[in-house]
Amino acid sequence: MKVLYALQCTGNGHIARAQELLPLFNKYAEVDLLVSGHQSQIVLPQEPKFQFKGISLLYDAKGGLSYTKTALKNNFFKAMKDIKSVPVKEYDLVLNDFEPISAWACKLSKYPNIVGVSHQASMLFDQTPKPKNKNLLGELVLKHYAPTQEHFGFHFENYHPKIFKPIIRSAIRNLNPQNKGYYMTYLPSFSDEFLIEKLNETHVDWRIFSKTATEIYVKGNVFVFPIDQTEYLRSFENCDGILCNAGFETPAEALFLKKKLFVIPIKNQYEQECNAVALEKLGVESNRAFDLRKIQEWIDAEQKIEVDYVDQSEKIVRQILAFSSSERFVRNETNLPDPVVI
Repeated sequence: MKVLYALQCTGNGHIARAQELLPLFNKYAEVDLLVSGHQSQIVLPQEPKFQFKGISLLYDAKGGLSYTKTALKNNFFKAMKDIKSVPVKEYDLVLNDFEPISAWACKLSKYPNIVGVSHQASMLFDQTPKPKNKNLLGELVLKHYAPTQEHFGFHFENYHPKIFKPIIRSAIRNLNPQNKGYYMTYLPSFSDEFLIEKLNETHVDWRIFSKTATEIYVKGNVFVFPIDQTEYLRSFENCDGILCNAGFETPAEALFLKKKLFVIPIKNQYEQECNAVALEKLGVESNRAFDLRKIQEWIDAEQKIEVDYVDQSEKIVRQILAFSSSERFVRNETNLPDPVVI
């Protein structure tokens, strides 16, 4: 089987999952990698055959999705040209981790054998936790940003037979977590200056991981680090708690390591609002703004949340490939049965 694995590189979570899944897909198929996006800081799992700038979601300095930056700094004419250049029909299967170029290449060429394999895909099931007031625009983005014929999702719980629990990368599984009296934060949707000012008002030490810093520096009780995977993992291993956006991979990794967790959804990003609702059901603290009083209360409180995130990566890969190889899927029939629950 010849497979195209299409990977969204806006942010680090998609790549972290691919680091675990792509080597396993390579055991059973001949896999080429397509990537798009330009906001990640970690190493790709293999050399891409196709690489596009893609369509990235961009943020302002105060924690919100910026529609203006997103509209002005993405080249949509180039994206359309890229879409037309992807030879999807040369592949038996396209696996899509919320990647728009390959997804629209399949849609416009009426190529049916595409499967969404992403956290965002889990949002397409009615059973997934959502805010009481659904966001129509947010729902449309989740459905049409990277449309696929079929989809498997990843989420904090098995809300549906086709939703798996998180893939925890080996680099996290191999850590020996301890609590050494400091907290860490990765909030790339806020500016470093904003975070330093706010966190200096707390009574604990902090480590900020910054997308803009080029060297380590200290201001008050806050240490600022450039993005470095070795130092990031060391801090993750030894911190008391983690303050981050309501993404998916970082909160899942924090829960796996039994770290205290506080999340702030990125403004105007519906997926993160959904994640916050799901995390709140698990007992995680969250706030829709940077509320320093609530953060201080969280620092002083205990938080014990048990999750069961055993490594089932190989079973998941085999299940997706078995489903994708089935005659009924390839012929693009409707009303396909759900796969067996792992």
